[in-house]
Amino acid sequence: MQEIKTYNTQDLVLQVSTNYDPIKLNLSAWDRYLDILCQDRAYQKKAIQTAIIYLFSGKYATIEQLVEENYRKNESLQDRYNDLIDYKRRLQLPNLLSATLDLATGTGKSFVMYGIAQLALGLGFVDKVLVLCPSLTIEKGLTEKFRELTTNSTLKNAIPALAVYANPSIIDGTRTIQNGDICIENIHAVYGRNSSSIQDSLGFGKGERCLVLNDEVHHVYNKIIGNDADSKGLKKWKEFLLNNGFGFRYMLGFTGTAYVENDYVNDVVYRYSLRQAIEDGFVKTVDYVAKDEQTQERDEQFQKIYQNHQRNKDLYGSKLKPLTLLVTQDIIQAERLKEELCEFLVRKENVPIEGVRSDKVLIVTSKHKQNVELYLPHVDKQNSTFEWIVSVSMLTEGWDVKNVFQIVPMEERAFNSKLLIAQVLGRGLRLPADYPKAIVVVFNHDNWTGKIKGLVDEILELELKLVAQPLQTGERANYHFTVYNINYTKTQEETPVKRPNAVFDYSKEEIKLAAQIDAYNPITTFVNTRAHERTVEYRIEKELFSVESIVNKIYEEFRIREWEGVTLKLKDGEYTKNNLPPKEVIERLIRNSMEARAIEGDYLDKHNQQAIFNSFNTLLRKTSKKVVTKRVATKPIAISTINRERETLSVSNLRRDSSVFYSPDYETELVDDEVRAICTAVLEDESLPRKAIKEVKTALLKTPVDLVFSTAEPERKFIELLTKPENAAKITAWVKSKNQRFYEIEYSITSDAGKHSRLGKFNPDFLLLIKTDEHEFVLVVEIKADGDVSPENKAKLRYARQHFRELNTSLEENGIAQTYLFHFLSPQDYAEFFGYLQDGRLVYKDDPFRSRLENLLED
Repeated sequence: MQEIKTYNTQDLVLQVSTNYDPIKLNLSAWDRYLDILCQDRAYQKKAIQTAIIYLFSGKYATIEQLVEENYRKNESLQDRYNDLIDYKRRLQLPNLLSATLDLATGTGKSFVMYGIAQLALGLGFVDKVLVLCPSLTIEKGLTEKFRELTTNSTLKNAIPALAVYANPSIIDGTRTIQNGDICIENIHAVYGRNSSSIQDSLGFGKGERCLVLNDEVHHVYNKIIGNDADSKGLKKWKEFLLNNGFGFRYMLGFTGTAYVENDYVNDVVYRYSLRQAIEDGFVKTVDYVAKDEQTQERDEQFQKIYQNHQRNKDLYGSKLKPLTLLVTQDIIQAERLKEELCEFLVRKENVPIEGVRSDKVLIVTSKHKQNVELYLPHVDKQNSTFEWIVSVSMLTEGWDVKNVFQIVPMEERAFNSKLLIAQVLGRGLRLPADYPKAIVVVFNHDNWTGKIKGLVDEILELELKLVAQPLQTGERANYHFTVYNINYTKTQEETPVKRPNAVFDYSKEEIKLAAQIDAYNPITTFVNTRAHERTVEYRIEKELFSVESIVNKIYEEFRIREWEGVTLKLKDGEYTKNNLPPKEVIERLIRNSMEARAIEGDYLDKHNQQAIFNSFNTLLRKTSKKVVTKRVATKPIAISTINRERETLSVSNLRRDSSVFYSPDYETELVDDEVRAICTAVLEDESLPRKAIKEVKTALLKTPVDLVFSTAEPERKFIELLTKPENAAKITAWVKSKNQRFYEIEYSITSDAGKHSRLGKFNPDFLLLIKTDEHEFVLVVEIKADGDVSPENKAKLRYARQHFRELNTSLEENGIAQTYLFHFLSPQDYAEFFGYLQDGRLVYKDDPFRSRLENLLED
């Protein structure tokens, strides 16, 4: 069976409380500054704010306090660690206000670091900022970026006037660190007393009011292999941070690879994942090999890599120079690989070996520092001759190269942990400005795809997905049908609403009641500890109240309450406190309201009783303005269900609230082999909740889509009822819409102040076709939770009703024998809805059905 994974790294992120005193920590004063600094990258602003709140809100004294707060309420953390002691034991920098920010490579980590440094100084919580990084290359890059930001006049002008330290100086460790300075230094220089003043500036406990920012902090957390100078320096990094002689208190780490081997770092307070960055378009999309007919011959492997490279040149070469990166585990393998690649290029391109070695292939390791310093910063420029880079997987050097379009992990050991995979992928993520939808290809060997697939999927947060699409053949393909929609030319304007006078006009003698039935038969499923199931069918009778009792109560209320000059206008006259309506008049009003909903007999249920009582208490509600939309409808537009777009559902969502409905014929109905295999794996997965997998007899699943997805309990219950025999027999066909681009209805929502309106579109959840002898009815249903009376839903109901009135008029004018009936439903309305379906009252042209939710939305 295919393995099904869930991906919940986000659940491991520690949540920082935002319930702080805004007087003591005035972040709002820095909003304009952060908006200018972060531009359209809202996640950067959020990361900065989260870090500042954590460090300086006063809510936490150490990382342990934040851990304790999260551990108590986060089941994922409780599952991962044996207990709180086990969790704390694994903290990398304990007993400090320390934390990690996980920002995907290529998403502007340096902007976040600078923003945190400036706010910490500006708010006066620290006097100095020390930025530590693993190499001279990164130090130079950060220094250039920070100095560029300090000289940005727009940014400087946005610093609040009350800032304690505004626009700090950017220095390195060769100068004494003064108050208001940001010192950027690579960790290796920290230990050289001759080249660094950090010991003098921050020693003897003077680091208490210094914020330490650690770039590429995964080097601090992971085991460093090697005894060269760089490796020795990295090994001492954590020792330096925990040195009591400095008295450091505030400490943040930044990385795009927040892993200790395969374990996610346990002090992350903000995460902007690679998956999210890809979806938001801030980094390249990643493709990697799932199946490939490869041999062990290096030359044949190089040929495929070379052809990929040439394709990238054809695709991107008009505006930039594509690069291919080949990755090995260690320096020895990297040197060997460079020679093999050079020899291949000599044969392939018929060029001298000397030129290839010096101008075509660049090797980047800690042993080849000259290449790092002289060539790597310029390797993506058009005047650079290098097209191929050979490197080791665990890099100490940071790159800002945006032109890597192919990454080749040459050995399994270079690509066999989350840390290494994230490191390797990170080399090719940065997005070139000219190609906002660029792709980086990871050309791994498929012999070890199975071993690394789970790791790569978790880094990319890729999940197995089920795909639902319209059926083209088979029994259920006969359920395709055509619906109609209209578009509009329209204008919107705000108009004042006159204050109502003291006359309650009920001359139409109709109170908005909901559909009702007297009884229904729900089914409950029970499961025991051995997973054995049994079902019980119940007979539920509604609580009913006589019309007479309702009339008597209303009359008594009329008699004893203060009318304050209010007039009640009915069909046969006007009534006041001194001229009460007779009981027979009140009863007539109620009977007329019942007839409008096709409610027979002498009883009403509790909800309709309350609707009648409430109707006399809600007549004086006022609105100052309303948005009036003037629209001219187009001719009806035909939409076939066969053109409904594909829909996907992540398998991991089946472990939450989602469900998949399928027929026993799914193996012949699903035309995609991969989807069929995933579906089979899902059906065989006994660990999934029972509500996640719903088999429906083919004859009862009267929809022309192979799989049907529900994403919440209200939808799932509705589909279950649609497929019950007594209901399916009354429906010709049905389709569940998509959230976008199938059957769209426009609406407008006005702010509470009545000053602004916002246009939107929604796709109702279900379209049900019911054919009679001479006519077709299309029931359009929007599903919500019980009591969901948001302003947005009120606007959707109002505009949808207007939309379908105009659509029905247009259909009649064009001789199309369809009538559309629209309803909002929640689970508490299902019994009445399907009761009306079964006895035929649901498809009257005057539409007698009304749900309780609709009545709430109309108030």
